[in-house]
Amino acid sequence: MPVRAFQPDLLFSGGSVHQGAALVVRDGRVESVGEAPDGAEQVPLRRRAILPGMVAAHSHAFQRAIRGRTEHRTAAEADGSPGGRAEPAGRSIKSDFWTWREAMYAAAERLTPDELYAVSKFCFLEMARAGVTAVGEFHYLHRDPAGRAYANPNELDLAVARAAQEAGLRVVLLRVAYARSGFGIGANPRQRRFIEGSADEYLKNLDALSKQVPVGAAPHSVRACPAEWIREIADEARRRGWVLHLHVSEQPGEVAQCQAEHGTTPALLLERLGALGEQMTAVHGVHLTFADMAALGRAHATVCACPTTERNLGDGVVRADKLLAAGVRLCVGSDSEVQLNPLEDARQLEYHLRLVELQRAILDTEQAGPGGLGAKLYGIASEGGMRSLGLPGGALRPGEPADFVVVDLDDPSIAGAGAEDLMAQVVFSMERTALLETRVAGEPLRLDFDAARPAFLEAMRRLWT
Repeated sequence: MPVRAFQPDLLFSGGSVHQGAALVVRDGRVESVGEAPDGAEQVPLRRRAILPGMVAAHSHAFQRAIRGRTEHRTAAEADGSPGGRAEPAGRSIKSDFWTWREAMYAAAERLTPDELYAVSKFCFLEMARAGVTAVGEFHYLHRDPAGRAYANPNELDLAVARAAQEAGLRVVLLRVAYARSGFGIGANPRQRRFIEGSADEYLKNLDALSKQVPVGAAPHSVRACPAEWIREIADEARRRGWVLHLHVSEQPGEVAQCQAEHGTTPALLLERLGALGEQMTAVHGVHLTFADMAALGRAHATVCACPTTERNLGDGVVRADKLLAAGVRLCVGSDSEVQLNPLEDARQLEYHLRLVELQRAILDTEQAGPGGLGAKLYGIASEGGMRSLGLPGGALRPGEPADFVVVDLDDPSIAGAGAEDLMAQVVFSMERTALLETRVAGEPLRLDFDAARPAFLEAMRRLWT
């Protein structure tokens, strides 16, 4: 493969915007930034910018099937009548995460392996179109609709991984451990596709999967996994060098259950269990105390915010300002796939805080660096996600994978942007129409929606008609 010198007008590399610099790519990696070497294949990109590929560090691809199906109140939700739900205890029904979850089960219970693949493939193509080059797939559908293991216990996991790989994305399959409905709560038959019999069974299946695709360990949450499961899985993840991802403090009900069972918060329980560390990512982290944030910061852990989902479900606001001040790293995820736009997630980290604090530029601290707030937020959406998934790269530095997007500088949404304000315009103003191309290892992704659409539409037809 020849050495290629991509020559855009503007290049965001290593956290800074370079004007007139070439991105030199050899064997799928960035060889250098600057002058094009003699003999390199020239790839002129006039009126274009190159930016690192972005990362959806927390995804549930199958939930693409429920897009638009939950944006309403049921009759019970509308009148606030008691629902008798076990989670969270003592509440009347209102339209929130818990009622959304019941609607999500309608798809989770019925998807066949082929339909799961079709829905996931369409979702991953949509990610690629939005500039995503790597995804952490937090996958918890393992068994058949009756709760029986498939002949290959990883059949569904492999279907999702294959869909991501065929779309051209780097994927880390965050295979989820799920043991129960919650502390002191009876079995929920709608979760029978999630639950495995023991931590040993889960780890055996994760080990087998690791021989076929990159993996991470993912105890679902302190609600869905007892403490001994989390300790055992975290220990094995550390031994194997796997990343460790968990839902942490997404909902007040989750925190209340943890307090009732363990006498502490989810984050502090994880610290007690030895699960916190640089390889650990706490997903959501909406309802964290200052002590929780301090613990995550001491561990140099990451919080994966999913602002679009958190806004859609009414979860609350991730305090990105306080997390960064505590030394916590950040990344973003697409989560429920209600919208696939990592730039939207990056900008909402800031915008949500503005609504809370009634101020502007909350995250533009001295830590923002020379590229300013736009560069800081973009780095969270790119390099932060790669770090969370245990993957190299995300900033287009020499030696890193050449995963990038090509942007049209003449698109109306960012027309007039120069080196000094490129990243602010990209993060706060750029529309998807400006994204011309997504490349992984220097090669363009083929976004063949026409080929993927028939199977996706047939799966949707069977699910909803």
